[in-house]
Formats: sequence, structure tokens, C-alpha cells
Amino acid sequence: MGNDFVRFFYAPFLLLGINGAGIALLAAGASRLWLLALLAVAVAASFTAERLVPYLPEWNEAAGDGGRDTAHAVVNETLVLASVTAIPLLAAVVTVADVWPHGWPFALQVLFAILAADAGITLVHFASHKVGVLWRFHAVHHSVNRFYGFNGLMKHPLHQSVELTAGVAPLLVIGLPVDVAAGLSLAAAVQLLLQHSNADYRVGPLRGVLALNEGHRFHHLKWAGVGDVNFGLFTLIWDRMLGTYSFDPARRFTSADLGMAAKPDYPVGYLAQLAEPFRASGACTAHPEEDVQDLPAAPNRVEQAEAGSG
Repeated sequence: MGNDFVRFFYAPFLLLGINGAGIALLAAGASRLWLLALLAVAVAASFTAERLVPYLPEWNEAAGDGGRDTAHAVVNETLVLASVTAIPLLAAVVTVADVWPHGWPFALQVLFAILAADAGITLVHFASHKVGVLWRFHAVHHSVNRFYGFNGLMKHPLHQSVELTAGVAPLLVIGLPVDVAAGLSLAAAVQLLLQHSNADYRVGPLRGVLALNEGHRFHHLKWAGVGDVNFGLFTLIWDRMLGTYSFDPARRFTSADLGMAAKPDYPVGYLAQLAEPFRASGACTAHPEEDVQDLPAAPNRVEQAEAGSG
């Protein structure tokens, strides 16, 4: 009974509870530092849920990646906080017309920012699987071979900066307020925890609308082209428009399905991962004809992807 409670209420706790608390605090004029405390609660809840209702128990076991992933999380979240702090300066330079809907309820302003940012981030994510120079930096994120909450914060800081710019710059142009940006940053961190969680939680029909772990596992399939699905950060709306939505409820995943078939020996250390995109080997060019040879290890993989897309 207790595990069923976690299975069905973990996602609402983060999506509505943590984000809702953050929005309420910001709307009340509280210090934005409170968001750090909420993020800490979200991280603790993530690790707890993964142990109570794991999708795959072995994914809860560290594989020499704990320190590296913590470094990625600390560096990338620090960059996000710095960006939020810099918004007044950035706004003075890039705001073209302050047409931001200041009169809307604060929660609705944050929701608008989330949906708008989702478009820019999703499109850059899509491009990162098509454009070589972007893939060099995005490949860091795809080198993981287990799925758990901190995977979402494991990104090369330069690639995160590109995604952040694509998501936030259009909002800055129309006068994005600092507190709304803070609410957006908390929502993004919470979303990444949920999207890469090893918790076997349930969201019912919303799994076809929200970009959560059930759908995002398909994005981390290691074969060239097969994982080019479900790019959305917050929603799957843009994937449906791009024709890149994919889902098969019968599909099960293991570590053998994750990573990059074209480069199984991708560096695992933090500093090595930061340097890899600048090396000749960092191109990590995928060869679909070679990857197809791996497909018998994943029965019906191609058919499953095609059946779920569109």
C-alpha cells in the first residue's frame, strides 16, 4: 500500500507540490534562496522514490558515476542561478518591447514561460541530434548507461547554455521578470529529475502529454536514429508536431539499451567529459549500418519505434 502511494503521488508531489510551493513563495515576495531548499527536497524525494519503487533495482547502484554526476549537477545548477541573477542586466540589453503579461496571475505567468521555453529547448534538442557541432556537446548527456534522477542534470555546460538561451532569450525580448525566470528554473530542475527518474511512478494518460520518464527512456536508446524521439523537456507537444513522438507500453529497458552504440567507450570522468567535445574523437560520428548489427539484442526495436511514432 505504501509503495502504491509513492507510485501514484510522487510525480504530483514534485510537479504540483514543489513547483506550487516555489510559485507561492515567489508570488509572496520571499527570497529566491528558498527555491534551493525546495530543490533539495525534490532531490531527496527523487532518490527516496527510486529506492521504494524502482523501475530497475540495479540502476540504483552507483557505477563509479556518483561524484561525476554530482559535479555536473552543481556546476549546471549554479550556472542557471547565475543566469537568473543576471536577468535584469540582460533585459536591459535584449528587451525589445516589454509586453510581458504582468497583469496575469503569477502562476499563469510561470506556466506561460514554461510552455514558451519548452518550444525553444525542444527545438535545440532536436537540432543537437542533427547538427554535428551540437551533437559533440550533447553526447555527454547520452553517454549514461543507467537511468536515475541526476542523469537529467548531467550535461555539458556549454550545451546547457545553448538550450537555456534558446528557451529564455525569446522571453527576455518581451520583458521576462526575474521571479518568473526563477520559477521557470525550478520547474526545469524538477522536470529533469522526473524525466530521468528510476522510479516506476504512474501518471496515467498524461504520459502521452508530459515529457516524463516512461517516454524519455526511448530517447536514450543507444542505436543511431532509433533514439531520435521524444525530445521535449516539459511536454511532448512539439514531438507530436515534429513526428518524433514514440512510445510502446510493452517495451522494457536495461543498461544494455542505453548509451551510444557508436561510442561505447565514451569518457566517464567529469573533466574528461568536458574536454571530449574539443577532441577529434569527440565527433562521435554514428554509423547506422554498424548500429543495426546490435539490434538483435533488442528484439523488435525498429518496429516498436515506428509503431509508436507520429
